[in-house]
Amino acid sequence: MAHPLTGKRVAALVTDGFEQVELTGPRQALEHAGARVDIVSARPGKVTGWNHTTPADTFGVEHTFDAIRMEDYDALLLPGGVVNADTIRTDEMAQELVRDAARTDKTIAVICHGGWLLISADLVRGKRMTSWPSLADDLKNAGADWVDEQLVVDGQLISSRKPDDIPAFGKALVAALGG
Repeated sequence: MAHPLTGKRVAALVTDGFEQVELTGPRQALEHAGARVDIVSARPGKVTGWNHTTPADTFGVEHTFDAIRMEDYDALLLPGGVVNADTIRTDEMAQELVRDAARTDKTIAVICHGGWLLISADLVRGKRMTSWPSLADDLKNAGADWVDEQLVVDGQLISSRKPDDIPAFGKALVAALGG
């Protein structure tokens, strides 16, 4: 089996309350293609994924926001989850990481409510993207061209709406990294 993404690294930025499948689904696609996915959070230790509104599994944090540099990564993965997205969007270090990724043309893959971080980092103006429908007004008000589509690719930005879109989302992320 070929592993076209061997040597590629992806940082998954999360806090407690991320939608678990929006991390595990894309991570599985990336790792299957040979990439390494690091869970990066505000604090060391563990983070808890959620299944909608119910806490689910815990995951070890490989690095903290202040301990990584975007030059060491090929892409960012931003899972949703209302609690995670509402918390991470106000974290200055998380905002700086997504700004660094955008400045250096790294792939940024965002799903569901994950777009809130990009809004807070002022990175959606003029971008065509999708999200969970309740973010449509937020994205439009921040200057994005919001569409209700399974998958949107606008340059280095990949976006999807919800867990049902994960197969297409994961495939697009793997393709963007050369797989």
